[in-house]
Amino acid sequence: MRNVKYTDSVNFRCLEHLRETSLDISLIHAGKEDCEPSHICSGARDEYILHFIFSGKGFYSIKNGNIYPLSAGQMFLIRPGESVTYGSDAIDPWQYAWIGFNGIRADTIMKQCGFYANTYILPSPPESEIVMDCIHNILDCKALTFVNDLRREAWMLMLFSRLVENHQKLSQKRISESNNYSTKVYVELAIEHIKYYYQDGINVSDIAGHLGISRAYLNCAFQKELGMSIQKFLIDFRMHKAANLLVSTPDAIKEISSSIGYEDQLNFSKAFKKKFGMSPKNYRLHKATTILYNEKQLTDHIEDFVV
Repeated sequence: MRNVKYTDSVNFRCLEHLRETSLDISLIHAGKEDCEPSHICSGARDEYILHFIFSGKGFYSIKNGNIYPLSAGQMFLIRPGESVTYGSDAIDPWQYAWIGFNGIRADTIMKQCGFYANTYILPSPPESEIVMDCIHNILDCKALTFVNDLRREAWMLMLFSRLVENHQKLSQKRISESNNYSTKVYVELAIEHIKYYYQDGINVSDIAGHLGISRAYLNCAFQKELGMSIQKFLIDFRMHKAANLLVSTPDAIKEISSSIGYEDQLNFSKAFKKKFGMSPKNYRLHKATTILYNEKQLTDHIEDFVV
């Protein structure tokens, strides 16, 4: 195990390599930094890391090469084992703080904060000073004593409780205002979410959770507005994207499968054959000598609805 390290400079303050004190949830490191322009971090981590952006801008790139622009008032999550790249803006670099943690309760706590299976970016709590206070208090407990172990854990749990409370308030607000939204609005929002996150393997539960409504209600909205289930819409959307990639790129079928949110190539091939009546390989062979696949029908369907 590496020795505990504490750094305190003008632009960087960090307490790292802490020992794991509990199987449930343990703080591994915490810090804050005023990043230099174009400061890049990349690689996979062994622990969860949650960043809070207080000022400036940057980007976050997750698996499949998806790149998301980020700015003040947002937070982003790194999960164990996932290769990521993130960096500060060249002109307006961000200032952020973070906590790294592990434990058998970590995934459950993150879901309670709103980070569902394929959610990586959320708004930070509006009370940014509370987040910063919790992290400052963690960093102030730098002496390696049992008392400080307890204090650091207490401040970490306090921070998590604020995040969970904030997510619950937002969810309740969406539910309480649901009567003010038509099914058309929910379908519009769901489609926008699908267009932005379909590559990340999102499912119907993720979309419903993002909107703060039940799967059943969301499905009813799609049936009413589009005459199909949201599950069918999501699958069709991905299959049309895959069909276009098959004839417009030389990418391997496995890469295409992953790029549209299917980690299991066999499941992708089954869904594709069900949609188009032939395997992805045969589809590519039949279409290779013709014009590129035309997505216009699906695009027009979406645009007609949204407009």
